[in-house]
Amino acid sequence: MINTIPASDYCDRIFDGTHETPKPSEHGRPLVTSKNIVGGTLDKAAAYNISEGDYEGIQRRSYVSQWDVLFSMIGSVGEVYIEKSSEIDYAVKNVGVFSCLDESRAMWLYYYLKSATAKKIIRNHLNGAVQKFLSLGALRNFPVPAFDSNNEPAIHLLSTLDAKIELNQRINAELEGMAKLLYDYWFVQFDFPISAAQAAVMGKPHLEGKPYRSSGGKMTYHPGLKREIPKGWEVENILAVAELGGGATPSKKKAEFWNGKIPFFTPTDAESEPFCLDTEDHITLEGLSSSSTRLYGEGTLFITARGSVGKAMIISREMAMNQSCYALIPREGVGRAFLYFHTLSLMGFLRAKSSGSVFKSIVTNDIKFTPAIVPQSANLKEFSKFAEPVFNQILNNQKQNQELATLRDWLLPMLMNGQVTVGCSESASSRQKGEPT
Repeated sequence: MINTIPASDYCDRIFDGTHETPKPSEHGRPLVTSKNIVGGTLDKAAAYNISEGDYEGIQRRSYVSQWDVLFSMIGSVGEVYIEKSSEIDYAVKNVGVFSCLDESRAMWLYYYLKSATAKKIIRNHLNGAVQKFLSLGALRNFPVPAFDSNNEPAIHLLSTLDAKIELNQRINAELEGMAKLLYDYWFVQFDFPISAAQAAVMGKPHLEGKPYRSSGGKMTYHPGLKREIPKGWEVENILAVAELGGGATPSKKKAEFWNGKIPFFTPTDAESEPFCLDTEDHITLEGLSSSSTRLYGEGTLFITARGSVGKAMIISREMAMNQSCYALIPREGVGRAFLYFHTLSLMGFLRAKSSGSVFKSIVTNDIKFTPAIVPQSANLKEFSKFAEPVFNQILNNQKQNQELATLRDWLLPMLMNGQVTVGCSESASSRQKGEPT
């Protein structure tokens, strides 16, 4: 049995963010709410800005400090984020803040709040019939295991695993950025390398390997796009490079259709990473055959058509999906990396078309009638030579992160309740640097 104390005794202070709703401002500081805390991260990019005056007003009451633990109090209650920076440029609303003013105590609380024990307590104290929330009083009375120096090795082990996950995520962001830069250079600016055949047609063999448009490659004006495109390229729609597929949901009333081994993708599974490794829901073979959904193969691109419209993920294994998504199956000679970036390039137009309706959604005709530039097969083949190995590395890093997260989540409850102890001679300073071992 874990000996606990109220969080109000554990922390220096516990408070929540503003209860007001400041107006959005074109310039200013981000206003972070509970929905911006996702998977241990703080998505400030999705927050709206407020004026400097509103920001300063909130800070007088609810300022966040280094080593504070932020807690989502409403909606997806129980998401946590630890603020490691000493430079905080955001204000908070509908967010609980456990202020510890100490790295080790904050890390111990952070990992405890992610544990199954804490999540069970959270579920038992939720309020609200429509939208769940946890009150500030419940946060102050929240039972927390007392901290002592013997907890340091456990914190170090967990934070080392998290540091490696974060490193892989940064590497993947860089890799995806490199591939995206190449895509833009070749298929947006049209400065793909001139092939030997193209150089010969141009009567300038010395231009082989040089950037096409910058080196005087022939361009053709397309009136529909109102821009020039390389000669020999076509303007069709995305179905020229991919087959379109749909999905459906097996009956929820049939228990035998669910909790099987087939991953079942829905918009809630859509994340910011390129690859989908698994899904929250799974169906059985009987469930698959009972509806008009189908099994899509590895490398298929799923895009969300309702809810979070326009998110795209490449599936890393066979999966089915529901009716709120579309599948794009790459045609022969079309790599998954090209299809991924090509689809994302059309999402702005598709989102704009969906924004006029009450329930935002993308319909089949939106996809069929959205014009898209189709490069020649030789250009697609050359792009794949560069981009596919990069995407393989991204996929490997995502798989490693999945394994590390599974190990961390397996160790977490045992480390929290003392079932497993860790011997570690490394100092807190090495942990603060985030050096993985």
